[in-house]
Amino acid sequence: MSNTDFIHSGEEKKTQVQSMFDGIAKRYDFLNHFLSLGIDLYWRKQSVKSLHLKAGQVLLDVATGTGDQGFTALKTADIQVVGLDFSFNMLEIAEQKIQKRNLSDRFEVIQGDAEKLPFEDNSFEALSISYGIRNVGTIPAALSEFYRVLKPGGRLAILEFAEPEGWFFGRLYRFYFDHILPKLAGMMSSKSAYSYLPESVRHFPSRQAFKSLLKDEGFTSVSHRDLTFGVTTIYNGVK
Repeated sequence: MSNTDFIHSGEEKKTQVQSMFDGIAKRYDFLNHFLSLGIDLYWRKQSVKSLHLKAGQVLLDVATGTGDQGFTALKTADIQVVGLDFSFNMLEIAEQKIQKRNLSDRFEVIQGDAEKLPFEDNSFEALSISYGIRNVGTIPAALSEFYRVLKPGGRLAILEFAEPEGWFFGRLYRFYFDHILPKLAGMMSSKSAYSYLPESVRHFPSRQAFKSLLKDEGFTSVSHRDLTFGVTTIYNGVK
């Protein structure tokens, strides 16, 4: 699949993304840690920290993948986690990890669509999504669902890649993302999936535009925090 074949919105995009992640599921954890030099673990911890989780709360982790965000959250407080993802193969690995860690009483995973969450209104005290909001078909539709299922006062944390704003690091980042990362990934998994990554980041709204989308859905106390020279950004909001 060449770069020009990627779809960046709508139902067809969701099918493309589902197939892509089903295909890389077995190597996903290894590649995440390898290609980010392990920094992705720090990014997830910072995202979880921004939720201020408390004992007894229930966290919905959308685009949970193989469960890393959920496992990180479980270390911070005595909470319950519900993980949702569109990819069956990713959830299969998440379930294996849950069983291996004896966490089935605290962490359950469900296959589902971020734009049509299978939960009642006002169900969760917190909601996280890490590196998944780029992959939904329609961002406002997903954000509207996030708002719906959060309880009043519920907190949202969205962790997502961004383009660094500094001239030097921005150029270095783009060279790595556009040329080095797809080649390295292609040697071990799918070059196509990791060519999609930088292209999807470029198609993602700017920091200010994305915060405006959150406010449009009703979120308050909307903020963002850049990590690691702006390679990734945490967006927070409150219902």
